[in-house]
Amino acid sequence: MLQLMFGKNYMVKNSKMSKRSMNDSEDVEYLCEEIVHIETISAALFILVFIFSVAGNTLLLCVLAVYENLKNVTNLFVLNLACSDLVFAITLPFWAYFYLHKDWVFGDFCCKFMTAAYFVGLYSSVILLTAMTVDRFITVVLHNYWPSNCVRRQRCAVGACVAAWVISTAASLIDAIKVETRTYWNNLTECSPSSDGLDVNVGHYVQVSLLFFLPFVIIVFCYSAILKTVLQPSNRKRHRTVVVVLCVVATFFICWGPYNILLIVETIFKPSACNDKERLNIAFHICQILAFSHCCMNPVLYMLSQKWQKHLLHLLPCDKVCRKNRERGIGLSTSVIQNTISVAQKSTVVLELHSK
Repeated sequence: MLQLMFGKNYMVKNSKMSKRSMNDSEDVEYLCEEIVHIETISAALFILVFIFSVAGNTLLLCVLAVYENLKNVTNLFVLNLACSDLVFAITLPFWAYFYLHKDWVFGDFCCKFMTAAYFVGLYSSVILLTAMTVDRFITVVLHNYWPSNCVRRQRCAVGACVAAWVISTAASLIDAIKVETRTYWNNLTECSPSSDGLDVNVGHYVQVSLLFFLPFVIIVFCYSAILKTVLQPSNRKRHRTVVVVLCVVATFFICWGPYNILLIVETIFKPSACNDKERLNIAFHICQILAFSHCCMNPVLYMLSQKWQKHLLHLLPCDKVCRKNRERGIGLSTSVIQNTISVAQKSTVVLELHSK
């Protein structure tokens, strides 16, 4: 599955040229030198994304558990999105190691498990974001036709979250079954599809269409109606919640859109010249880094809110220390003021006695 997740590796470690016929230029196949630094940079950035994602999403989960009401529908979706990002993030160190060493040393089971975790994180994120958008659509646009019922809305949100995990798990198992470890003549092992036939590409196109582009169409439709509604003067109070959800959804598609489009381009476009292969390889790595960085974006977006910043500060140990220091300073100031007042009162009494 690395071809679907990481594209085609056009670069190999030799510069020989094999050809079927010197007279037919179309039959010439070029093997180009590998560009090591771009994959090394990608691996380093994968590790950074992993660290920031685990730290950020763990803090986000702690803030939700301690300070927020988890019965709130938006908080419920945020909780599941954080879990989805964590599931995706745990796969990044394994892909980083493979990029650095060009050797999958973790075995066949780990190959299947990491492939499944990768797609569970990806598919669950897009399904949850779609459900989140539909919930905003119903709340903002259809509130006159669909009377608000908190209990029913909560049940629908829970059902959507369960469905997101079930569908993403089922889809990822289909992908995981298709992969296996292969050892080549140079004793290097790869985690790749068991077959590179038409069924693999068709299955990938169907999943990308159903679990990426179809949700994208639904989200565009919903937000077109939402923005048309909230821009009316009577609905300005709904701006804040809609903007937050819109930023989260837009960030996902900005990160993952170029990557999915380039996967399709790589399948259709078959470059032959080394320069074209090099450009496509560099473009793919840039889009891949952008896509994988999404799993650490959501905590950053939520922490831009003053309410979430306040919760985070209260959660961190340094805030408790600062609060104790402030309380101690206030206590000292109060005692000094009390002593000053007491001395002043005594001085007044003494002056009165002298005057008598």
